[in-house]
Amino acid sequence: MSEVAAQHQETLWTRTVNSVRRVWRDLGATLDSEAIPAKLEGKAADLLLERMRACIDAEGGEVSARARAAQLGQYYMGLDAAGRKRFLEILATHFGPDEDAVEKAIDAYRAAPAEKRARSRQGLQDVLTPPRLSLLTQFNALPEGVKFLVDLRSDLLRHTKDAPQLADLDHDLERMLVSWFDIGFLELHRITWNSPAALLEKLISYEAVHEIRSWTDLRNRLDSDRRLFAFFHPRMPMEPLIFVEVALVNGIAGSIQTLLDEDAPIIDPGAADTAIFYSISNTQRGLRGISFGNFLIKRVVEELKGEFPNLKAFSTLSPIPMFRGWLEGVIAEGDPTLLTAEDRKRLKKATGDKFGKGDLLRAVTNAAWMKDADLSEALRPVLLRLCARYLVEEKRKDRPVDPVARFHLSNGAQVERINWLGDVSEKGMRESAGMMVNYLYRLNDIEKNHERFAKNGFVATSSGVRGLL
Repeated sequence: MSEVAAQHQETLWTRTVNSVRRVWRDLGATLDSEAIPAKLEGKAADLLLERMRACIDAEGGEVSARARAAQLGQYYMGLDAAGRKRFLEILATHFGPDEDAVEKAIDAYRAAPAEKRARSRQGLQDVLTPPRLSLLTQFNALPEGVKFLVDLRSDLLRHTKDAPQLADLDHDLERMLVSWFDIGFLELHRITWNSPAALLEKLISYEAVHEIRSWTDLRNRLDSDRRLFAFFHPRMPMEPLIFVEVALVNGIAGSIQTLLDEDAPIIDPGAADTAIFYSISNTQRGLRGISFGNFLIKRVVEELKGEFPNLKAFSTLSPIPMFRGWLEGVIAEGDPTLLTAEDRKRLKKATGDKFGKGDLLRAVTNAAWMKDADLSEALRPVLLRLCARYLVEEKRKDRPVDPVARFHLSNGAQVERINWLGDVSEKGMRESAGMMVNYLYRLNDIEKNHERFAKNGFVATSSGVRGLL
């Protein structure tokens, strides 16, 4: 992450916390009670438990319960990482379903005659509903409460592996968020250079694929031949949930450096024949497991078709983030099928007959090969072929191992073209040996491709990619 992005992220987090705490301080001020000590241990943990129980039991009515929830939320935001984890553990371990009540309800359901099964089933559902849901729902009712819960789940996800007792709490919270963030509730908006500065700052912080290096870089991505669309939730109007960056060009782009060149001439978007989706960023870690990307692409395609009738092709220019890691693994394993006799001949010629066993691994792990014209040309057919193999043939449970490939192929795209030195940034060389790939959304084939991929993992490919294999 660049210094600019890091500074924006820290500023955004501080602003968000301060804003929520300010609003909630006013709500919580109506409740005259002893403050919980800042360090969450000993008596402080007991006092917190007491406060949580009072919220869940709604002692004093809904207004008092709301004030207590606001106080608890303020307290949570003021804790350090260890304190937040302890807060979540208390909520998870003390306010789950009553196991004895569940057992009795199961026995009652089994023993109930057919005409009373419905009532027994309802009773079982009631005791299976954990009391902590009541507190989570009270947070939701507060101003900025939805964002608070999304961020709380982000904290929670950091601890579910080393604290398995938090898994049920995560499951409860995820189910709540899934229902609140149904695609039918989301709003698609275009973001422009004239959008609020606070929102533009968030784009710099949230961009996860191709780092936004400066305000000039951002302005270039929002120029007249570019489009940026995001999904928003009505309860989080200034927080993009996911956004996609699009370049309007002629022909399918193969280099991200060329596409993002700030000095490149601006083209007439009305004359463009291709829309290139070059970055899709999820912004809210707390919404992990809730998919928006496939709906976003489809909605944006509809928007672009309506605005620019001349568009004939919709393609991505996508990273291949795990390619080099996979490549180094199969080279280290000594896979004899990696190089053909012709490959070895070319590589020996490029290196003065010095290319031997193990040199392929050294070559791909040292970006200096890119500056050696002879070695680069000799490696080109090797890496293109192996990249095609990785994207199309390397699978786990009938699905491609590459996460970006899984996403676009499941949406109905096809692997259209693999681009040699498509990303020569430090990140691009480190993650994908400079390779990028175009996934083409051929509108007449999307449903067919999606169904075949869903049924048996079939990977739709162009004739050019099949030729590499």
